[in-house]
Amino acid sequence: MRRRLGHHRQHGKQGGVGGRGLLWKLLIAVFVVLLICTLSLLFSATITATNGSNAPSEINVEKLWESANSGGWRPSSSPRTDWPSPPKETKGYLRVRCNGGLNQQRSAICNAVLAARIMNATLVLPELDANSFWHDDSGFHGIYDVEHFILSLRFDLRIVERIPEIRKNGKTKKIKAFQLRPPRDAPISWYTTEALEKMEEHGAIYLTPFSHRLAEEIDNPEYQRLRCRVNYHALRFKPHIMKLSESIVDKLRSQGHFMAIHLRFEMDMLAFAGCFDIFSPAEQKILKKYRMENFAKKTLIYKERRAIGKCPLTPEEVGLLLRAMGFNNSTRMYLAAGELFGGEHFMKPFRALFPHLENHSSVDSSEELAANARGLIGSAVDYMVCLLADIFIPTYDGPSNFANNLLGHRLYYGFRTNIRPDRKGLAPVFSAREEGQTAGFEEAVRRVMLKTNFGGPHKRISPESFYTNSWPECFCQMETQNPDDKCPSENVMQILHSQLESENMDSEIYNQSDSVVSLAER
Repeated sequence: MRRRLGHHRQHGKQGGVGGRGLLWKLLIAVFVVLLICTLSLLFSATITATNGSNAPSEINVEKLWESANSGGWRPSSSPRTDWPSPPKETKGYLRVRCNGGLNQQRSAICNAVLAARIMNATLVLPELDANSFWHDDSGFHGIYDVEHFILSLRFDLRIVERIPEIRKNGKTKKIKAFQLRPPRDAPISWYTTEALEKMEEHGAIYLTPFSHRLAEEIDNPEYQRLRCRVNYHALRFKPHIMKLSESIVDKLRSQGHFMAIHLRFEMDMLAFAGCFDIFSPAEQKILKKYRMENFAKKTLIYKERRAIGKCPLTPEEVGLLLRAMGFNNSTRMYLAAGELFGGEHFMKPFRALFPHLENHSSVDSSEELAANARGLIGSAVDYMVCLLADIFIPTYDGPSNFANNLLGHRLYYGFRTNIRPDRKGLAPVFSAREEGQTAGFEEAVRRVMLKTNFGGPHKRISPESFYTNSWPECFCQMETQNPDDKCPSENVMQILHSQLESENMDSEIYNQSDSVVSLAER
């Protein structure tokens, strides 16, 4: 009997300990749940406050049609420190051959102007490569307003259309430029030593090829502002190109807002990126052949490339992205693109989502544009329409000079709205949808896109190019405590003009008989 009682007491004791243990576990579980809920509420409140909306995935489409918040900044590329006018006598002549497409050449022209200023050289009007891709020999005269280019930069350097002939011992002699191949992203020191030495020795140098041949990140704000003066003021397309572009924009805007899309879904970019798996075996064969012939040998796995954002978005993905952000099927769109690889098979889903789709040929059927739609003139028209559009969307802004230059130009043009898809952030969202997980797709897209910048001022972080984001060097503030950011006086150009005229007058007085140093005597 005692054993039984003892046994029951022992059993009862174990049951009490177990009950208390269970109670403690329940209390801990409740505490954890309450803690998680509290933290979730705080996190949601923080996101809502940050995004300025009632929900973390809300995007105000109406605001996107307006320019982004400037934060009190405005574009300004005028000098803010002492900027001497170009001397009458320079060290020699600089010739360059700008290779690549229209926008790669555009960056090269900016670099050529800066290189000439650095070396105190006279710049010969840059040569534009009649490259194998465009098959276009329009040249600088065929694309840009030469007179405006030279006049706009008169305070910065001397520009001539060709190297003049010199007379020595009663004979006329041509100066032969010494050919040099600059290193890629060459520092300023290369131009002030090796290049300058050859220029002083021969009287002229010829830099070819000249693409990405001057470092973009230069610790001299005035040099960077010179690049902006070239890019956003001096480089103006010829009047007939401007008129054609403005006509297209007027027709598009006659029915309200419109967005421009640079759909980088072309053979060269797809082959470069190594994104083959979504294509048919025959199409994959074409892409792989192109890659083998044009790019370095490298093993590329589609899923890995896509996961890190290296694959261009498909037209359908672009359409799904925009619909998820809140744009409806009445949105008017302008398509700036070359020949899309895969053709209508890939465009059909996009057209189903956004039927109001135009390009320069559908808006303007003029003979000039039809004859040059695939050349530099067609690219120039696309550039201007994208610049003036209410919203610009580059679907692949990796090594795309067109997209990157436009992003920078639109920033300088008044912080105009850009929608830059976060391809890395969107990759798992699109992959989940392809696997049948459609619930919450649109909200997931919006959450990713809310983390992007829509065109306002933001810090430039590598690999973002200076030509994509010239803030803060080429911007200023009217009211600021930082003297480096303060806008220059309104009469800065008048001061430079007076300075230039004064120096030219002095030069004429003291050097009337020999205004230019004879290069043959160097």
